[in-house]
Amino acid sequence: MTFDFAAARQNMVDCQVRTSDVTDRAIHEAMLSVERERLVPADRAAVAYADAEVPCGAGRFLMRPREVGKLLQALRPRSGERAIAIAAPYAAAVLEAMGLLVDRLDEGDLTALSGGLYDVAICEGAVSAAPDAWIACLRLGGRLGVVERNGPVGKAKLYVNADTGIGVLEVFDATPPMLPGFERAAQFTF
Repeated sequence: MTFDFAAARQNMVDCQVRTSDVTDRAIHEAMLSVERERLVPADRAAVAYADAEVPCGAGRFLMRPREVGKLLQALRPRSGERAIAIAAPYAAAVLEAMGLLVDRLDEGDLTALSGGLYDVAICEGAVSAAPDAWIACLRLGGRLGVVERNGPVGKAKLYVNADTGIGVLEVFDATPPMLPGFERAAQFTF
């Protein structure tokens, strides 16, 4: 019997994304068009649409579909904008399906952004704090979506580069795994 990935995608959007108050139809359509199973090892393809983080290699995970949808909706991506996807292969594919021009940063120093300024930046792994380089890559009006986590539950945050400086808004609780190398440094205490 062959696994029906198209039905799994539809179920993911209907039961995980829409029910989590993701109302942007462009996000729904893009998520329905992206073959999430192609972004994970072949032996994980059948769980690519589960309500779980799915290992995608190098100690990294695809973020839960509902969390990606909610983070994208907070970012309000628009066709023609320029985006950077940092350790975010699924978010990158969804943004491309929405008509954004996407640069991907998946290897090496994930704080070494040399592609100029971006309208949208997103990361699928949790970090202890958003690196300054990620915030600095935002052009005026640019938005960064990232989960900051220093305990069992993190906060999805939206950083916005406004005329008055950088603004930050907590948008929802999330629990993606930590992005390797971005954990909080151990602190020595007596």
